[in-house]
Amino acid sequence: MTAVTYLTVTDADAGMRLDRWFRQRFPHVTHGYLSKLLRTGQIRLDGGRCGAGARLQAGQAVRLPPLPEAPAVTGPARQSPAGRDLEDIAARVIHIDDWVIAIDKPAGLAVQGGSGLSRHLDALLDGLRFGATERPRLVHRLDRHTSGILLLARHATAARALQACFREGKVAKTYWALVAGVPDLPRDGRLAMPLVKRGKPGRERVEVAEDGGRRAVTLARIVASAGRVASWLELCPLTGRTHQLRVHCSAIGHPILGDGKYGSRTPGPITRVRRLHLHAQSLHLPHPQAGTLNLVCALPRDLQEAWDMLGFSVDGDGP
Repeated sequence: MTAVTYLTVTDADAGMRLDRWFRQRFPHVTHGYLSKLLRTGQIRLDGGRCGAGARLQAGQAVRLPPLPEAPAVTGPARQSPAGRDLEDIAARVIHIDDWVIAIDKPAGLAVQGGSGLSRHLDALLDGLRFGATERPRLVHRLDRHTSGILLLARHATAARALQACFREGKVAKTYWALVAGVPDLPRDGRLAMPLVKRGKPGRERVEVAEDGGRRAVTLARIVASAGRVASWLELCPLTGRTHQLRVHCSAIGHPILGDGKYGSRTPGPITRVRRLHLHAQSLHLPHPQAGTLNLVCALPRDLQEAWDMLGFSVDGDGP
C-alpha cells in the first residue's frame, strides 16, 4: 500500500475489535508496528483517534496510512502452520456446532501474536474451519500461561453475538488455581480491587491502583487446603482485566503457584510442576442461536499431578 486509503467497515465485521480486523487484512504487519500507527494517530476511525480495542460499526471509515508491502512468496500465498501444532490444536476441540468452537488451550500457547511471538493460536485458525467458508474468530482471550476453555466464533454473526455476551457480563467464567498458603477471604468472597497497567508496551505490569484504575472484581472461595502450605481456589472473574486473577491473588498475599511475574514471594517450589497453576475450568453463557452453552474442561495432566501431590481430589467435573 503506497498511499493513504480508506476502507469501509462491512456489516459482517461490525462488532469486531480494530486490531483483529487489521490483522485479518494485513497479517504481515507486526503487532508492534500496528501499535505505533495507532499511537501516532496514523490509523483513524471516522476521522478520530482510536485504540486497538475499538469496536467497529458498520459504515465507519478506517483511515490507513501507507503500509509495508507483503513479502513475495514462491509457494502458497499463506504459509500453513506447523503440522504438529495444527494436529494438536484440532485434537483439543471439546465442543463444535454451526456457531461455536470450544478448545482446550494448552499452557504456553499465546492466543495472539506479539513482540517475539511467532507461535500463537491466531496463526492456526485457518486449520479449524472444519469445512466452513469463514475463518474462525477469536472472541475473548486467555493468558499465554493459562490453560483451559477458549471460545471461537465460526462466522461473523456468531462473533457479534458472543462478543456481546462477554461485553454485557452474560458469561459465567470459573477458574481453578493453586495458591500459596491459606487466604483469609472476605465473607462474601468478593475481591474488588481496581487495576492499572504500568510500564512500557511489551513490559507492562498490572498493579492494584491506589487511586483510579479500572474496576476489577473477582469472586473467590477456598475449595480445599493442604495444611497451611497451599490452597485450591475457585475464582470467578466478574470483569475481564488483564492478569486480573493473578494480581488479585498476589495482592491478598497468596500468589498463584508458578507465577514468576506476580508470585516472587511464593515460598519455594511446592509442586514439581513448572508452570502457572491456573486453569479456565468452565464457561456458561447463552448460545448465540438458542439455549445455553455449558462447557467444562478437565485439568491437564501436569496440573492434575500438582493437585494429586497436594491430596486434592477432583471427582468428574468438580471438586
